[in-house]
Amino acid sequence: MTYLFKKAAVAMAASCALLLAACGGGQEESGAGSEDKKVLNVGTEATFAPFEFMDKGEVSGFDVDLLNAAAEEAGYEVDIQNTGWDAMLAGLQSGQLDIGMSGITITDERKETYDFSVPYFESVTMIVYKEGTNIAAAEDLKGKKVGVQNGTTGQFAAESIIGQNNSSISKYETAALMFQALQSGDVEAVVTDIAVALEYEKSNPDAGVKTITDDQFAPEYYGIAFPKGSEYKPEFDEALNTLYENGTYAEIYKKWFEEEPDMETLKQAAQ
Repeated sequence: MTYLFKKAAVAMAASCALLLAACGGGQEESGAGSEDKKVLNVGTEATFAPFEFMDKGEVSGFDVDLLNAAAEEAGYEVDIQNTGWDAMLAGLQSGQLDIGMSGITITDERKETYDFSVPYFESVTMIVYKEGTNIAAAEDLKGKKVGVQNGTTGQFAAESIIGQNNSSISKYETAALMFQALQSGDVEAVVTDIAVALEYEKSNPDAGVKTITDDQFAPEYYGIAFPKGSEYKPEFDEALNTLYENGTYAEIYKKWFEEEPDMETLKQAAQ
């Protein structure tokens, strides 16, 4: 999700109780007969399937499996909380969270505020629209009511076509609300990441939606986010690179996407 940064103060106020319960800059966890491991506090926004979503009260998804594997490789435990997007970013900035992982696209603007791991997923923007809507390319979004998740690369991509602050763009706090708006007819199309778009189409076969992408949408890469200057970044970089080499990453990828990952492209992006 590539995005605008929203006001951290608002997010912190809205999510204070959750963050205080979930965060504390890393905790020590002890277990009888086992070596103590530091527990890192992780924030996410769990409406971004298949990367993170709620399943029987627990955060699940590709990001969750990958982060657990990377943490184990690096010698940590992780406590993943569904903080929401704004609270995740605010928690990273304040240091209450050790990690943010929520399909976060690495951008130069974001790198001014956060540290990122090596890339772990290649994505591209996709348009989802109701059948019968006249959309065959990105330029066809002009004149349409378009929904985006606020502060994401989907928003940036839509604005690159339609224009910033255009009244035809409706911004939603979560991907779930964005897709609800599409189903209710409040918007004619939504712009989001390809894996999320395809997951929605697959999970809602009766929704009557179509998907397209466009050459105007450049590839983007997700990374694990850390507070600026985090001591954990180099350890997780090493852990991710190990998972790439030993086949663990490919196993997790195939579990969620049912195909082989393009490891060469990912390794090149990680250099």
